[in-house]
Amino acid sequence: MSRATAAPAASAAPCPCGRQDARARPLSYADCCGRYIDHFDHCPAPDAASLMRSRYTAFVREDARYLQATWAPAQRPATLDFDAGTRWLGLEVRAHRNLDPDHAEVEFVARQRDATGRAHRLHERSRFVRTDGRWFYVDGEFPGG
Repeated sequence: MSRATAAPAASAAPCPCGRQDARARPLSYADCCGRYIDHFDHCPAPDAASLMRSRYTAFVREDARYLQATWAPAQRPATLDFDAGTRWLGLEVRAHRNLDPDHAEVEFVARQRDATGRAHRLHERSRFVRTDGRWFYVDGEFPGG
């Protein structure tokens, strides 16, 4: 099935980032990260936490285009590779802190299972910068490791 054919069903599916509405119901991809990923030219993430969530979702969907477009240019890698067989299992946002109007940090834990079935946790404190009204991922550090 092509991505274009799958788009309507995928946009109604729960968003991989796990964000919920006020009644604790999962938001759909279209109502959550999809609006930023699918329309990033005219609908940027409004804050660093939303950008981090949408980048997690882009990793789940292996969307290198979005990941590169939302990486700060000075730190942006020339290419991105995805590990075959990786299955992302969930995201927990632990903290979001604005340092000033144009700098923020988001701490999160992302869980995944590799192709061998081994589980991994990625615990990162990510740094973000806002330039010309758009948030970009800069880099991150790994607390405790």
